[in-house]
Amino acid sequence: MNPNLSFLNTFIDVSEDAFEKLKGISTFKHIKADTLIAKEGETPTKIYMLVSGLMRVYFSTESGKEFNKNFFMPICFVGSFTALIKNKPSKLNYETLTDCKVYEIDYVKLIKLCHTDIVISNLYNKIVEHIFMQYEERQLELISLDAKQRYLELRKRIPDIDLLIAQYHIASYLSITPVQLSRIRKGLKALY
Repeated sequence: MNPNLSFLNTFIDVSEDAFEKLKGISTFKHIKADTLIAKEGETPTKIYMLVSGLMRVYFSTESGKEFNKNFFMPICFVGSFTALIKNKPSKLNYETLTDCKVYEIDYVKLIKLCHTDIVISNLYNKIVEHIFMQYEERQLELISLDAKQRYLELRKRIPDIDLLIAQYHIASYLSITPVQLSRIRKGLKALY
């Protein structure tokens, strides 16, 4: 079975016909590291199914300071969903951290398919529910775990994170400074 169909089937059973329709509105792309796929202030039109590589979403202040909201690793959906749903400019930036392989999906065509194909509509709803649950889990981490616990949770999710992502990106995601992250890492090394 196609691995992409297998992934979609983790949400609901997707028929071959529905899968072919989704392929028809998707384009396979290789995207180089450090590429913005959705920019703050621009209205996005695409969502992405990330099949290899790492991405991040971040908010940038007027002074240029960046705050990482999330990291994405395969296989998952990436996109400025609030901006897509509202058809408004994004408040966030989505960037590749490594070279990535993605399926770029035309959002307007996806929504049109949702109106004519119940399987695709149900799949879309399940994916949006999944994204909401991930967002809620992240919010709970921020309010219930200390920085060390958040770092350990991140390492569980992305085991090689220290080799893949710059320290300042990890620190920003954890809502701490790079110096604090360095201390946490040093403390963990002392335990092992």
